[in-house]
Amino acid sequence: MTVILELEHVVKRFGGLVATNDMSFEVAKGESVGLIGPNGAGKTTIFSLIMGEHKADSGSIRLHGEELTKLATHKRIRRGVARTYQVPRPFADMDVLANIEVGLMPDSIMAMIFTAPADEEARAIARSVGLNDADLHRDPAELSMGDLRKLELARTLATKPEVMLLDEVFAGLTAGEIEQISGLLNEKRQEGMTYVIVSHDLRSLEPLIDRAIAMTQGTFVCQGDYATVMSDEAVRMAYLGH
Repeated sequence: MTVILELEHVVKRFGGLVATNDMSFEVAKGESVGLIGPNGAGKTTIFSLIMGEHKADSGSIRLHGEELTKLATHKRIRRGVARTYQVPRPFADMDVLANIEVGLMPDSIMAMIFTAPADEEARAIARSVGLNDADLHRDPAELSMGDLRKLELARTLATKPEVMLLDEVFAGLTAGEIEQISGLLNEKRQEGMTYVIVSHDLRSLEPLIDRAIAMTQGTFVCQGDYATVMSDEAVRMAYLGH
């Protein structure tokens, strides 16, 4: 399998706190990986390091073999990696449709001049995540938490990523909404999408992933299929204390 994303010996400290300690793992093209661990394990920090929102103290992060650690976040997005956030971050002064269209905008001014309006593509992305036409001209502040998470996912898909980093994408969703988003993720996977997903809803996570990577207190614990990882003694101790 072709490796698309690699972390090698990544360390991040916040003062005296070691948030990630010598973390290494690989993700293959087309693979769906669950990054699991208890609160404070460092999962969201890993996503922030991949995106360049935090700078690693040491180690290497590569996409398609290209070193990312010196690239700004927007350049990493254009290379093909994007993320969602635990707390949705829409542009508050734009309606839902405009929020999605931002991700579809080309980089150069000339391309923007000669590119046709992206309304229809943005509408198609919105429908794919379960947002209806009535939602598109609403302000983000008017949306429920479930719809905000759908908007977050739509904004990420609009950048046409090869790798999606999904942080608690099911939080605040109803069972029906979780089923809908799970179906979308499986469709994207069939289309060749690669994603790493963090979720405390382990029951919903299990059918979506090929492999789980467990971490605790910033360190790698183990990896393998879901059942094997969840039966690991160190993982059980981290989650259950026994």
